[in-house]
Amino acid sequence: MADLVRRRLKLVVGLTALAELVVFVAVAAWIGAGWTILATLATSALGVLLLSRQGSRAIADLRERARSRSNPGTELGNAGLVAAGGLLMVLPGFIGDLVGLLCLLPGTRGLVRRALGGIVLSRLPDRLRGPVHVRSTRTPGVGERPAPDGEPLVIEGEVLRDTGGRPAP
Repeated sequence: MADLVRRRLKLVVGLTALAELVVFVAVAAWIGAGWTILATLATSALGVLLLSRQGSRAIADLRERARSRSNPGTELGNAGLVAAGGLLMVLPGFIGDLVGLLCLLPGTRGLVRRALGGIVLSRLPDRLRGPVHVRSTRTPGVGERPAPDGEPLVIEGEVLRDTGGRPAP
């Protein structure tokens, strides 16, 4: 299993590097090598600026959640996307800059989160993603009579989910 993951990771990294190189050469042919290098440096500087601003905001949100003792789920995801987006923006390459910018901007971060969630959900084994089978037992409350045969009332069912993996209304 680990060998398969390692091979797939090498393939993805290799294809990404190749795609970045092709885009870099195409942009250099279009606007010139000097301007392409300048654009690469500018996007890296923009990445550092956005990472510092959005990173500070994400850390402040996490601290506020910790202070109020509430669930930090979304804020934790935002902090991870900001870190990944900042890394992609700082590294040279126009494709990585575009993906990093989507991770760094608050308006598009939700789209990235939903896309990643869909990918992760589709990769989970069927037994982990539903439907969830629930078995519950109802015991008589104070003043209630038990079922005629003396057994508690058992309700069996399953949670139906929509295509996004959320419980259906």
